[in-house]
Amino acid sequence: MPLLRQRRFPRARKSVGAARVFVTETLRDWGYDDRSDDIRLCVSELATNAVLHGVPPGREFALALTGDDTFIRVAVRDSGDGVPEVREGGAEECGGRGLRLVQELSDDFGVTTHNPGKTVWTVFKAVPTTRGARPEPGAHG
Repeated sequence: MPLLRQRRFPRARKSVGAARVFVTETLRDWGYDDRSDDIRLCVSELATNAVLHGVPPGREFALALTGDDTFIRVAVRDSGDGVPEVREGGAEECGGRGLRLVQELSDDFGVTTHNPGKTVWTVFKAVPTTRGARPEPGAHG
């Protein structure tokens, strides 16, 4: 059974750093060291987008991590409308490069729409390198 940890964060700038800490601790607990830098960077980008584009103000966004012995899946859900797009623009563009980074660093990436909101998810092929204090399958942290 896959491992699962999820947490809700307020739609506030400080939540981006808190999301990175949450992911860092989870990956360490699960024994995933191999792709942790890529995963943390992508979480930072997805959490930033949820803070900037999730509506209305005052709502939370949810971050869920699932993993097994072959992958880590990150999913960030917010209540904002619209579907995020990867932009091809150059350095002069003001936005959209974060999702390009997520697309390049991960092994799979997509958006699932809901009513209301959306989930932006990304998958990383990863194998635990150590056997940390792995929680029971389906445990919430």
